Order: sequence, then C-alpha cells, then structure tokens
Amino acid sequence: MIKHFNKFSIFIETNNKQTVMENTKQEAWNQPKEPQFRPENKKVVAGILAILLGSLGVHKFILGYTTEGIIQIVISIVTCGVAGSLIGLIEGIIYLTKTDEEFYQMYQLNKKGWF
Repeated sequence: MIKHFNKFSIFIETNNKQTVMENTKQEAWNQPKEPQFRPENKKVVAGILAILLGSLGVHKFILGYTTEGIIQIVISIVTCGVAGSLIGLIEGIIYLTKTDEEFYQMYQLNKKGWF
C-alpha cells in the first residue's frame, strides 16, 4: 500500500505482523533525464578543411554557406589561389581556436559567413 502526502511517499509493508515505514522522496538529480539533442558541431572538420583546401572553399560548403563558397572559388581563380588560400588559412585557424560553444553559436546558429 502506498499513500502520497505532498512530495513524500510513505510505503507501508506488512510482513508477519511487522510494519515497516520508509520515507522516499523523489529527487530531481537522481531521476533519469532524456538526452538533449544537439546538432553536430563541425568545428574540427571545417577548420582542417579550411587550412588544407581553403582556396576551394570546401569549409564554406560544409558549414552550409553556398554563396560564400562560390565567392571563395572565384577569388581563388582571379588571384591564382593566393588570396583564397590565405583566407582559408586564416579562417581555419580562427575556427580551431574557438571553443565548441562559441563556434556553434557563431557559425552554425548565427551563420556568420566571413571571419
């Protein structure tokens, strides 16, 4: 038999003329939680691709910046790869030095396209 009073449950069990009473309180820290869904953080992939293939703008396409990726390719073609590679190197270093939370907020949620 279980009786509920406020936030406490009183459990009464009768065995061979003995009565046992226990106070049990439901505590929030001890309850199983549903896992929170969080989309994939692409920081490391985007950072390494920006350093290695920055002139092709692959890191822009990985992050979902199609227009910026095409602009990066055009800049690379016009400057024979010099400016595009330099931009990719700088962006790769910036991506890898940010914390996971900063990167996620800035480049995946707020969609900051350049630097």
